[in-house]
Amino acid sequence: MYQKHVLPNGVRILTEEIDHVRSVAIGIWVGTGSRYEAEGYEGISHFIEHMFFKGTKNRTARELAESLEAVGGQLNAFTTKELTCYFAKVLDENIHLAIDVLSDMFFNSLFDSNEMEKEKNVIIEEIKMYQDTPDELIHDLFSQYVWDGHPLGKPILGIADSVKGLNYQKINHYLSTRYTPEKVVIAVAGKIKHDEIVDSLSIFGDFQRKTGDNADQNPQASVVRKAIAKDTEQMHVIVGVPGLGQDDDDMYAMHVINNYLGGGLSSRLFQEIREQRGLAYSVYSYHSTYVDTGLFAVYAGTSPNKTSEVVECILQEMTRIKNNGITEKELNKTKAQIKGNLLLGLESVSSRMSRLGKSEISFGRVKTAEEAVEKLEKVTLEDIRRVMNRIWNNENVSILTLGKKDLDIDF
Repeated sequence: MYQKHVLPNGVRILTEEIDHVRSVAIGIWVGTGSRYEAEGYEGISHFIEHMFFKGTKNRTARELAESLEAVGGQLNAFTTKELTCYFAKVLDENIHLAIDVLSDMFFNSLFDSNEMEKEKNVIIEEIKMYQDTPDELIHDLFSQYVWDGHPLGKPILGIADSVKGLNYQKINHYLSTRYTPEKVVIAVAGKIKHDEIVDSLSIFGDFQRKTGDNADQNPQASVVRKAIAKDTEQMHVIVGVPGLGQDDDDMYAMHVINNYLGGGLSSRLFQEIREQRGLAYSVYSYHSTYVDTGLFAVYAGTSPNKTSEVVECILQEMTRIKNNGITEKELNKTKAQIKGNLLLGLESVSSRMSRLGKSEISFGRVKTAEEAVEKLEKVTLEDIRRVMNRIWNNENVSILTLGKKDLDIDF
């Protein structure tokens, strides 16, 4: 069971006591990411995440790096389109050290001008590396074209020019409007005591910042039919449609559809495209969910002369499910796969911490594993057909290819 405590300023603390382990995972979750960046601020969420590791009033960058490694712990962070997380994993005896390090980063980061310039160069190199990795780049390009003109389509890393233009004034403005108490959730799971954790995190109840504006909540998806030229050996392909928002009633049916189509080695598309036809090495589907929308897509990497066949195979499979659904055996098998993955995740304190933090940030409450399993079990064959017909039609299908452009694909 988890417990929740709200500090006077609105910061939420969630804990889950797990007595049979020796480890503790803690994460500071902030409800902000690249979606909430104004023009000229692109990449600032990710940049701030990097700068939190570059020195504080109390610790140098090296001391931050060594602080938890010295006791066998881990310290890291990540940024997405809608949230940022700073997290650590340590032995239970070192949880107060982890809290001290994370709170030092959160409240006392220096944003030294020399360090900022160095980190800009690091991130620009990261952007270049990403652009040289076509099987990753195509996902950013797909989002950019589908969410054309909306911040949801912006790359999390930003672009080189916007990163170069970041400065302390922009950082201070962004922190004051986006790193606000009501957007902060601290999740802790492992061998802990709730009251002791709340006491140790009391410093987070002291800061006040004005509430910033939320992003535009109505992204409108565009239909993309585009071939982008890039000198690559493979042709990278995405076929997709707008998906569902993260709190949609049909989300569990969507989980089943996604896992059935491209959720592993036994998935329908993997078996058909790779195992049966030998058209691709990598093929999978994914469903990215956001506050108010989503993106459901299939990726495949194939030879240029096989691209048309891969696209046709994907479209045929989608149409088949839309018209005929799946069998009861396939439904039960896919449910068992999802349930197994979910429950196996409970073996990890990091996964439990992530479920607490992400759920509270996203929904304002914790969706338990038991609740997820219960809703998953209620998904019916009719739900699969209904949801597939809801999201998929010939008019809203987007197709993007990245590679040699001498293709004969009817977009």
